[in-house]
Amino acid sequence: MTDHHKMTKRKYPDVWADPEDDPREGGPRLADERTTLMEVLRVQRLTLEMKCSGLDPAELARRSVEPSTLSLLGLVRHMADVERVWFRVRMAELDVPPMHFRTATDRDAAFNDAVGDPAAVEEAWRLWREEIEFANQYVAGAPDLDVTRNIEGYRPISLREVLVHMIGEYARHNGHADLLRERIDGRTGQ
Repeated sequence: MTDHHKMTKRKYPDVWADPEDDPREGGPRLADERTTLMEVLRVQRLTLEMKCSGLDPAELARRSVEPSTLSLLGLVRHMADVERVWFRVRMAELDVPPMHFRTATDRDAAFNDAVGDPAAVEEAWRLWREEIEFANQYVAGAPDLDVTRNIEGYRPISLREVLVHMIGEYARHNGHADLLRERIDGRTGQ
């Protein structure tokens, strides 16, 4: 069954999922601050994944419009890098090498080097999921959201602020993902 065929069997065929089937629904409500922020972040992460679902490597790597190098694959690669920098490097203070998605000479390599190769797509998703798993474990193990780090060249920042920043980062890029996906196959955001 094609993705389009599945779309026409739903009550609202032009969106991602009927409300009762939306995997972003049903999370914790009226929870404490940490649980609430992590739930909003989970929904934002899942939204990016949903925007990419059902596409082949070439479609994931398709650029928006010239001269932009923006693509869905580039967004996945970029967000893997963002997760790594904020949680592993800055908050956990681990000495880990940067992902190859960002280089000293090309801070936008996540986008510029995104190609529709199945192995590149698989690697991007694997790295993105690994960074999310690390971030989730880090947040769960933190004594509270007031954990603060002094970041060189930046102001001190708390885990709470990092979580809010990550939600904003995903929300902004999910707007881009909406437009990219609509250009590929006409599916619109939700």
